[in-house]
Amino acid sequence: MAGNKPTTIKEIARKLKISPSTVSRALNDHPSIGLVTTMRVKKMAEEMAYEPNQTAIFFKQRKTFTIGVILPKLSEPFFSEAISAIETVAEDKKYTVLLGQSLDNENREAQIIQTFKKHRVDGILISMGKNTGDTDFEDILSKTEIPVVFFDCVPDLDNVHKVYSDLSSGMVEAIDAFVDRGHRKIALINGPEALLASKERSEAFLNALAKQGISPEESYIVHTDLTEQGNEEAMEKLCSLADRPSAVVSFNDFVTLDLIRYAKQRGIILNQDMFFISYANYPLWKYMDNPPMGSIEQYPDVQAQKAAEILFDCIDKKEHVATPQHVVFPSKLVLK
Repeated sequence: MAGNKPTTIKEIARKLKISPSTVSRALNDHPSIGLVTTMRVKKMAEEMAYEPNQTAIFFKQRKTFTIGVILPKLSEPFFSEAISAIETVAEDKKYTVLLGQSLDNENREAQIIQTFKKHRVDGILISMGKNTGDTDFEDILSKTEIPVVFFDCVPDLDNVHKVYSDLSSGMVEAIDAFVDRGHRKIALINGPEALLASKERSEAFLNALAKQGISPEESYIVHTDLTEQGNEEAMEKLCSLADRPSAVVSFNDFVTLDLIRYAKQRGIILNQDMFFISYANYPLWKYMDNPPMGSIEQYPDVQAQKAAEILFDCIDKKEHVATPQHVVFPSKLVLK
């Protein structure tokens, strides 16, 4: 290789006094090329520091061997587990993963999708942000024939691939655990009302109470926008009640951290005056001297792995949607 100019197949062929097509076949272990010739070609290619022209390969195969992944927040342990699982599957397929962080911003999410389109990714995995209400981007992607698989936070659509956790199974276990310990004043601090995951939690909560013969108390169901201030305001509503609840199911573990801190400021003793169970089962609880009563595992790694497998199946079969797959994993209460 002279200077920074890359070695070409033609130069290798010239050195070995054979045709460029023979060199190309030998480098790709074509059965029509003998073992001795293949070894000679590969040895010369190594000596000349030959590297395949990836652009030409991508053009020929009509693939870029990249997938795009859009997550709300990479800093959350939930999504850290998810991306690790995705990258494991991608590595096995010899694919590169491009990451986009929506920060729960709908416009940012749409911009990332457009960027992935321009980079001609072979497929996209999306966990929607909590503020995403417009799913028109699916129509945009369908025109480009880019397969898309949603996981964890998924749209309320039937014509898309999606993998998610059944929130109701863990909720039933949570309410049962509270009742078994004598609690009947049970509250729910839920996420934004427009969020599909919030609607699922609310429905699961009401069904779980009904199973125990408990009539829901309207004042015991409050919402937060998932910000620190919103979490504290939700907790203030419950703490200000004359007959405040003794047990709380919250949207997720990060919300619960804010709730616990606020409760302590109000002089409420954790796991004595008030008990908490939330979703996500983050590993951070094992570092606390006095963790909440429990957390509901949603298996982000399992969800992400399955979503990635579905995506690569679509890529391999060159199918955009085909028959939409809806895969649901049960959630499970983990007591601390």
